Amino acid sequence: MFQGKGRGIVGRSPLPPQAPAHLERATHTGVQAMHQNPARAHSRTDSPLGPLRLAASAHGLSGVWFTSQCHSPSDALLQTWVNDPEHPILLAAIKQLRAYFRAERLHFDLPLDVCVGTPFQQSVWHALQHIPAGQTCSYGELADLLGRPKAARAVGLALGRNPLALVLPCHRVLGRQGALCGYAGGLDRKAALLVLEQAALGLRHAPPPCPRP
Repeated sequence: MFQGKGRGIVGRSPLPPQAPAHLERATHTGVQAMHQNPARAHSRTDSPLGPLRLAASAHGLSGVWFTSQCHSPSDALLQTWVNDPEHPILLAAIKQLRAYFRAERLHFDLPLDVCVGTPFQQSVWHALQHIPAGQTCSYGELADLLGRPKAARAVGLALGRNPLALVLPCHRVLGRQGALCGYAGGLDRKAALLVLEQAALGLRHAPPPCPRP
């Protein structure tokens, strides 16, 4: 379980030079189904890039998806959750997301409660917290920095399952030589998010890569 006080961006720190201690025990099997999670509340909000679906447990934010993206909750699953627009964590997340899209903030300060995914997937998602706005990283570089240099494809698949779009910024991970590829929310949205962050930081050129350790 990945749980606790999380930030989609942690200052301007580089990616961690070493893999998390539990990474060596990671497996690629047995992704937990989302319906196995504790009871969830959910809500919707609009954004300049389309409607967003949010989910939360009693402990923290557990999901942010564009409603049309791959791997978003099914209608059948949503029927097992409670529609609660007044849930305090969902209200806080919506407030911060609106500020993000107005370029008034580029980090999120929310409790997170993500109970899905293999240990490897959670390691990839956790590493996303350390890619600052205005910087990008390739799938291969992220695999290297997690101590799995041959796992670039597995990293990409894990990013496709990221349950916290924007909050865990998988849109900052690019293909080789900065190629725009592989975003569950659609490449147009990925490009728009990078442009939004560059504009907010006053950058005129493509964001620099993450510094090497």
